Amino acid sequence: MMFAAQPSIGCLLNLVLLLPLVSSFNLISHNPTPFKTTALHASTHKLVLLRHGESTWNNENKFTGWHDCPLSEKGVKEAQQGGTLLKDAGYKFDKCYTSKLQRAIKTLYLGLEFSEQLSTPVVHDYRLNERHYGGLQGLDKQQTVDKYGKDQVMIWRRSYDIPPPECDKNSPEWPGNDPLYSDIDPSKLPLSESLKTTKERFMPLWTDVIVPEIKAGENILIAAHGNTLRALVMHLDGIPEDVITGLNIPTGVPLVYELDENMKPVQMEGRIEPLSGRYLGDLDEIRERIGAVANQTK
Repeated sequence: MMFAAQPSIGCLLNLVLLLPLVSSFNLISHNPTPFKTTALHASTHKLVLLRHGESTWNNENKFTGWHDCPLSEKGVKEAQQGGTLLKDAGYKFDKCYTSKLQRAIKTLYLGLEFSEQLSTPVVHDYRLNERHYGGLQGLDKQQTVDKYGKDQVMIWRRSYDIPPPECDKNSPEWPGNDPLYSDIDPSKLPLSESLKTTKERFMPLWTDVIVPEIKAGENILIAAHGNTLRALVMHLDGIPEDVITGLNIPTGVPLVYELDENMKPVQMEGRIEPLSGRYLGDLDEIRERIGAVANQTK
């Protein structure tokens, strides 16, 4: 009579030891954590940027800068849509940064509300404020073109290092006359700014505060303004001065970056050059929004 071979005690022990590993593998395979590092990019960090939605002064075609106007109805919807995109993509944050201006603050909180993470800690810092447009703040953009000429306005608007005319220190548009900035050294408050000086204002916050937190493993969301975010992507992607002046960041669309251990960006699939990061959402719609920003005479 023939008998089936019986498994040895050693084989049984090996099988028992392997079962937890198989179980763990199944759990990992079927329950991915979207915002955590993956095996493919184990050494990368995530950063999400969000430009505020359209403001009332955007809608009225006025130079805005540091003027604290609210979101328009369209801007509210853009911020809500941005939050929905974050939720659908599974992004969760440990900390958020925004400016002192309500259009960016409101965009951030709507984004957090619609991505179901309103309890996330938020830091408000004036260094994330929009570029100060000096004596142009509050002026109608088209009327300014009619008065000074399109070429001059485009220089003020798009040159890297030429600021608009300064505002007067007696003007309500100078931040030193706003109680919101009473805790800031008046010598640090601008009368006018170029993209260059906006970048100089913002970069210490990035280098000294935000970068160490990202390196420590925190997932960060920055909700800010067109020029402060352009200053940051200029730094991250090494974009030249003559290229950054033509770059437009759409309102209300999350921009996702993966950064390596040296805080250098990893080129992501679906990116729009010259950026290494990618926008969440439909690329055709995003390109339309970029075009809409480019067509503003601001």
